[in-house]
Amino acid sequence: MIGPGAGARVYLACGATDMRKSITGLAVLAQEHLRQNPASGAVFAFRGRRGDRIKLLYWDGQGFCLYYKILQKGRFPWPGSGDAVARLTSAQLAMLWEGIDWRRPSWGAPPARVG
Repeated sequence: MIGPGAGARVYLACGATDMRKSITGLAVLAQEHLRQNPASGAVFAFRGRRGDRIKLLYWDGQGFCLYYKILQKGRFPWPGSGDAVARLTSAQLAMLWEGIDWRRPSWGAPPARVG
């Protein structure tokens, strides 16, 4: 995905968002609901009610970028509290975008040392 770098701040709008909202509507949500400046360079993530689609809003310094993804199968993992906001790391955002549960990644145990 072309977009923000590894150190980007990521804000996730908990609960469901109306996916009919455009860039302007999502920027208003970022400002009023998440209490963040939408043009700050942070990434703002929103998920629809059905859970199979997300939108990411990002200001790249010249304008807003809107990333939209619809899963063919499954749902994006998402916290349910409608008025809350969650902070994610860039790694968690990458997992979210791929449909991986960023809340509980399944990492294998490190290999045993030989020698």
